Amino acid sequence: MTTSAESARPLTAEESGRMDHRRVVEALTGLLLAMFTAFLSSTIVSNALPTIIGDLRGTQSQYTWIITATLLASTASTPIWGKLSDLISKKLLVQIAIVVFTAGSVLAGLSQSVGTLIAWRVLQGLGLGGLQALVVIVIAAMISPRERGRYAGPIAGVMSVATVAGPLLGGLIVDTPWLGWRWCFFVCVPLAVASLAVVHRTLNLPAMAKRKVTVDYLGAALLTAGVSALLIWVTLAGDQFAWGSTTSLGLLAAGVVLLAAMVLVETRAAEPIIPLRLFRDRTTLLATVASIAVGTALFGSAVFLGQYFQIARGYSPTAAGLLTLPMIVGSLLSSTGSGILITRLGRWKGFLVAGSLLMVGGFGLLGTIDHATDMVLIGVFLFVLGTGLGMTMQNLVLAVQNTVAASDLGAASSTVGFFRSLGGTVGVSVLGAVLASRVTTLTTEGLAGLGVAVPAGGPDAGIGNLAQLPAPVAEVVRAAYGDATATVLLIAAALSVITVVSIMLIKEKPLLTASGMQRQAEQDAVTV
Repeated sequence: MTTSAESARPLTAEESGRMDHRRVVEALTGLLLAMFTAFLSSTIVSNALPTIIGDLRGTQSQYTWIITATLLASTASTPIWGKLSDLISKKLLVQIAIVVFTAGSVLAGLSQSVGTLIAWRVLQGLGLGGLQALVVIVIAAMISPRERGRYAGPIAGVMSVATVAGPLLGGLIVDTPWLGWRWCFFVCVPLAVASLAVVHRTLNLPAMAKRKVTVDYLGAALLTAGVSALLIWVTLAGDQFAWGSTTSLGLLAAGVVLLAAMVLVETRAAEPIIPLRLFRDRTTLLATVASIAVGTALFGSAVFLGQYFQIARGYSPTAAGLLTLPMIVGSLLSSTGSGILITRLGRWKGFLVAGSLLMVGGFGLLGTIDHATDMVLIGVFLFVLGTGLGMTMQNLVLAVQNTVAASDLGAASSTVGFFRSLGGTVGVSVLGAVLASRVTTLTTEGLAGLGVAVPAGGPDAGIGNLAQLPAPVAEVVRAAYGDATATVLLIAAALSVITVVSIMLIKEKPLLTASGMQRQAEQDAVTV
């Protein structure tokens, strides 16, 4: 135990965990490069998916799975990465995540079938989950909640540029004959390697007190298996098997039992992957609920808007990326502006409430579109949605990081990210199923109007063979996708209402002025 003299003396800069502005900027450079790579990889594939599915002769279900596989892997691994960051070197974990992500990207680009591509997207997702969780955690460790807004501009800028650059770059790659869709995966590799080198050189966090490392392997395994079972059930039910079938009920039962076992294990584990005590805190609980709804609305809508622009409106992948610019600009302006004002005023709840209301409004407006809506009007709707998302997503994490103990910073941050990704994965799966069902109905009605006979199992005209269809039939399919997208976006609007209610119930707490490392150092200085 520390002596009274040792406790009384002031901590050195190294002991206190303080980092001056220069060191923060240096460390932030590597982290933002890693974040840019992660977000780029998440969005670069979206506009290439129709081409990938057409080239590999895939189906609408596989279209969804290419996205879902990565989301599933990143979702299941997020709390594991977060908990490990509370126990061992954050820098080492960031480097490991970059290596795993790079390997997955290379192998995904070499895939010769949709099944193989999905498998390597899982590996890519494991690394992606680490990067998305760890970057937020390390930033929280270096920068206090009150000062976070000072750095909100660069962080929001990187996220926004990566988000808009992904679809644009993906579209450009697909439209360039001598490159092809495989380079949507290969292009991230040099960026990942560069981020690995920069992180190695610049991310030098002050040494903190050593802790006994106890990894809850059983809890991690049960969590991964349980979440996977439920997500596979949600994704395939109604397509590969009936909702009430033995397979469907078996997957549901397996998921529930595995997660129940995980909860039991977590109550007894020395270092639980998801500390259940976190949910006793009102802010963490409500922010988690809000994040689920945000993830469902955000990921689900993002995937299907790209599909809408290309299939329903006939734009090229590059043009489809450009058409998302209003949403990106809105997100960049609102996240940067709200961050600056939060630092200046020390208050954050009003911005969260306003952002969530704009989300509902944006999705509600987009829920009115069809296959012939004026593109300028759609741009305005996207700007409203982006403004709401920019004020909501990162500030939800800020509210939690401002509440929990320093020793739980990683677990709490990753838990919020986990449930947001979980909502996103479920959102893509469920909204994809809704879209597919609605498209089938509208296509059947449209073909009947043309006097075309539809087989008993439904029309065989769809995204996989759109280029081979006669012009009138292809137009029916395009119109079906355009009109069905509105249904998906209306569901997203309804889900966003949950976010509004949850945020309204959060009690605002003054922002802390000490970083996560400073708070942890203060705790360590008076312990054994």
